[in-house]
Amino acid sequence: MAAARPTVSVRGLDGAASGSLSLPAVFTAPIRTDVIAAIHKNMAKNKRQPYAVATNAGHQTSAESWGTGRAVARIPRVGGGGTHRSGQAAFGNMARGGHMFAPTKLWRRWFVKSNQKQKRYATASALAATALPSLLLARGHRVEEIEEVPLVVANEAESLTKTKEAVALLKAVKAYPDVVKVANSRKIRAGVGKIRNRRHTQRRGPLVVYNEDKGIVKAFRNIPGVELVSVHRLNLLQLAPGGSIGRLCIWTEAAFSQLDKVFSEEGKKGFTLPIAKISNTDVTRLINSDEIQSIVRPVAGGSRTKRPHTQKKNPLKNRALMARLNPYAAAAVRAENRNTAQRKAGKLGKADKKQPRTPASAEFLAQLHAP
Repeated sequence: MAAARPTVSVRGLDGAASGSLSLPAVFTAPIRTDVIAAIHKNMAKNKRQPYAVATNAGHQTSAESWGTGRAVARIPRVGGGGTHRSGQAAFGNMARGGHMFAPTKLWRRWFVKSNQKQKRYATASALAATALPSLLLARGHRVEEIEEVPLVVANEAESLTKTKEAVALLKAVKAYPDVVKVANSRKIRAGVGKIRNRRHTQRRGPLVVYNEDKGIVKAFRNIPGVELVSVHRLNLLQLAPGGSIGRLCIWTEAAFSQLDKVFSEEGKKGFTLPIAKISNTDVTRLINSDEIQSIVRPVAGGSRTKRPHTQKKNPLKNRALMARLNPYAAAAVRAENRNTAQRKAGKLGKADKKQPRTPASAEFLAQLHAP
C-alpha cells in the first residue's frame, strides 16, 4: 500500500525530486466506500435549485362534466362552441392541457443535512483513497507514467500565473496524459440538456490542491478537466466525484504539510481520525502463516501430521472417525456385511430372514416366549 510509506517525494517544476515530506496521518484512514457514497448522495442534493409547476397549471379553463347519457366519458369538458377546443377533455392528467399528476412543489425536501462527523469521516476516507494507484487506475485516471502518488510539487507552483507554465508543470510530472483524456472525452450531451446550459459532457481530470492562491488558480483554471481547491476547503464532491473514490490529486508542498493540522483537534474540534481495525487485509495469508498455524488446534478427525487447518471430515463417510466416535460402529458394519454376504449366497431361508440379526435380540425374544 502506498499509504504505508513513511515519506513522499516533493518534485520541482522540472519534475525531478527535490525533497521529501512525511506522509500525513489522514492517508492511513480506512477506506469506507459505503460512508462516502451515502454522504456524497446527501451533499449532491444540496446543490439543487427548487422548482415547481404553476399552482394553476392545467386549470386555466372553464370545464364541466357532461354527465351520463351522452355516450362519452364523464371527464370535465371545455364549454363554448365554434373552436376545436370546445368539448375537449380538461383538468385530468390524461387529457391534453390538463394538470400533471402529483405536481412538483417548492416545499419538497430538496436539501438534506448530514452529520458533521460523518462528512469528515467521508472526506478523510476519500483522501486516503487518492494515495492508492490501483484505485486511481480503476477510476480511469492516466497515472501509468507518474512516479508516485500522492503527487506533491514544490511551492513554486502556487506562484504560477500562465496557463502554458501550468501545462509545462503537468507534462514535467507526467500528469498531462490525464488532461488529454479529458479533452478527448468532450462530447455533446444527449437529450434536452443541450438547451439548458449544459451542452457538453466530459470526464474529470486532476484535482490541484493548494495552500495559498498566488496565481495558481488563474494558471490552471483554463485547462480541461482540472479543478482547484484549497486544502482548508476540501470537498467530498471533488475528492470523490459521483461517489467513486480514487481522484488524482496534485498537492503543493505547503498544502501537503497542512493536512496534519487540518485533520487535528485544532483544525476540526471534536473529530478524531478513524483508525483501521486491521492493518493487513489479506486474511488468507494471515490464517495460513506459520505463526498462526503453529498454535492452532487440530480439527476433529484430522491427521496430526498434516496441516491443522485440514477440512473437517464427515463421520458418516469416514469409518475411522466414526469408529472413534462410536466404538460399536465397526461391529455393526461387520455384522451387516456378513448378513449381506449370506443373503447374496442364498444361505438364509425365509425363516432365518425373519429372525433378529443380532444375538442380543434373539436372546431377548427367547426369554419373552419362554413358558
